Amino acid sequence: MGTAGIMTACSGEVSKESDAIALVGATVIDGTGADAIKNALIIVEGDRITCAGDKESCLIPEGAIIIDLTGKYVTPGLVDSHIHFGQTGWLDGRPDGVNVGGRYPYEDVVADLRDHPETRYRSYLCSGVTAVYDVGGFPWTIGLKEGAENNTAAPHIAAAGPLVSHAGRLIMSAGGESTFIMLTSEDVGIEAVRQIKSWGADAVKVWFLAPSEEDRAEIDARFMAVAKEAKAQGINLIVHATTYREAKIAVDAGAHMLVHSVTNQPVDDDFITAMKASGTFYAPTLFAGANWGMAIAAAGLQFVPIIDDPNGCVDPATREKLLSAPEQNEYVLFETSQEIFQAGLARNEVALQLMNENLKRVHDEGIPVVMATDAGNPMTLHGVSVYAEMEGMQAAGLTPREVIVAATQTGARVMGREKDFGTLEAGKIADLIVLSENPLEDVSTFRSIMQVMRAGKMHDIADLSWNSLDVPD
Repeated sequence: MGTAGIMTACSGEVSKESDAIALVGATVIDGTGADAIKNALIIVEGDRITCAGDKESCLIPEGAIIIDLTGKYVTPGLVDSHIHFGQTGWLDGRPDGVNVGGRYPYEDVVADLRDHPETRYRSYLCSGVTAVYDVGGFPWTIGLKEGAENNTAAPHIAAAGPLVSHAGRLIMSAGGESTFIMLTSEDVGIEAVRQIKSWGADAVKVWFLAPSEEDRAEIDARFMAVAKEAKAQGINLIVHATTYREAKIAVDAGAHMLVHSVTNQPVDDDFITAMKASGTFYAPTLFAGANWGMAIAAAGLQFVPIIDDPNGCVDPATREKLLSAPEQNEYVLFETSQEIFQAGLARNEVALQLMNENLKRVHDEGIPVVMATDAGNPMTLHGVSVYAEMEGMQAAGLTPREVIVAATQTGARVMGREKDFGTLEAGKIADLIVLSENPLEDVSTFRSIMQVMRAGKMHDIADLSWNSLDVPD
């Protein structure tokens, strides 16, 4: 291996004039599920990986900048397959649940989200997330994709645009736009699919809540009209359906992804057979519901919620909203008590057990599982929520290696970007993260992230975080 003329670099600061970067000495987990490569080499030229392997298979180009990662671990950048750029991570982004508009006017909240997506971008990169799927939001969220794609300070984005639903929340409207299209008839659903596709969305998202018994036939027909038109238009169908019946209908209709766990009963052989036939991806989102309850309880019971942010990646404005939760108790829409809070915790524990069992079943049956947080919802914070989600998947019975594949390669697949990223292979975009601890032993070590590379640009996590702010114990 020729090394004459090689420059060295002790940190992640890389000269823009360099044509090549060599990451040397790390243990590489490539995202495919293959065995780790010890003392590996990754060669990056421009925004692409040109070689990833051992020292015998990769040649360091003349004049390359070498970054010594001996003793470190490298994985592909993480993919969060369920996020919402039109929500903040606190109650102010979901006025349909608890309306704190007297403190945080919704029009102002949405305007800031729309005009300053870079705040969320920074939180994602700081957390090691280099690609996200926004599966429901204002039409402007679709427009984020183009600017983010070649921005080394932003994750790749796929977006579905406004949600289509018979149970829409018109209060979630701002700036003359809405996050929902009301599914009032089959014809409206068909037109919604065409409109969303014309905006350049990657999918159509249906919020398929369980209808009342008397409305089932009509709501089912409206859903099926949307599903049929999505297929005719060649656009993926994404479905929020947490009950078995609606999830099964969605799968039978060819859903590309179920963005939540089935939470009301165990999945069965019929469900698994249908999932395999349709090729549907399964996104468990294990903690979003419990996090909602925690946010409401924090305001109602007047306590400061724990901010799970090991590297200071939560932006100051969001942090302020969480830290001031006790001051927002006047907005809680029901009488909250310690008994109600404890009852909610008990329900969440039961729900989590069933979600874990269903996750393990679908995974063991070969259904493609992705890592997905539902970030943007209250207490499901942009970026940092991936740590708890991956740890929850491991607790449900997936091995660390399987969780890594779900959070990298399979996430890229659900976005339709498996040719571009998700694994560390020659020809892929150079999106990767550097950890100080071994993620194959326990996925909690993703909290030890030191650096993130996005399209060949290496960022130190210390430069992305807001470390001047204390993280509550």
